[in-house]
Amino acid sequence: MHLAALSKIVLKNLEFQHDWTSLQEHVQSNLPRSLLFGLPPKRLYVHPDEQIDIIKAEKQLKERIPQEPEFEWVLPLHLSEKWSPCQFAAVFDAIEAIPPPGAAQESVGLDYADAPWRLWRGPKRGKRILLATVQDDSTVTYYWIHDGLVKPRQN
Repeated sequence: MHLAALSKIVLKNLEFQHDWTSLQEHVQSNLPRSLLFGLPPKRLYVHPDEQIDIIKAEKQLKERIPQEPEFEWVLPLHLSEKWSPCQFAAVFDAIEAIPPPGAAQESVGLDYADAPWRLWRGPKRGKRILLATVQDDSTVTYYWIHDGLVKPRQN
C-alpha cells in the first residue's frame, strides 16, 4: 500500500472514528517514513509509576487530579510490512518525547508543579508511539510501542 494512502487512512480514522484534533503529518529527513501526531479526546496512556503517584496524591489531597490529554505520535504501518527492532529504534532516535505542538500546550494546573507524578508528563515522559496497523479492508488496530522497557500496569 502506498505510504500516502496509508497515512490518509489513519488520519481519517483518528479524526472521524476517535475524535482526535490537531492532526498533522510529521516529515523529517532522518525518519524512515513520515509520522502523524495529534491530540486525542482523552488521555490514552498513564505510566504505571505515574498511576501509583497519582493515587497517592489524590488520597493525600482528597481530590481528583485532572488527566488532561497529551499529544501523541502515531506510526502508520500496513499489516503486511515487516519491521525490525532496528527500524523502530531509528524512529525513536529521530523524535522527541512529545510531538512539536505538545511541548507548548502543557495544560495541567500549576498547583501541582512540584508533584512527583508530574515527572511522567511533558518533555520528561518516555518516548512512545501509537502504532496504527492498517489491514487490507482499511481496519485500523492500535498498539503502544515504547522506547525501552516499561513495567506492566497493576490492575
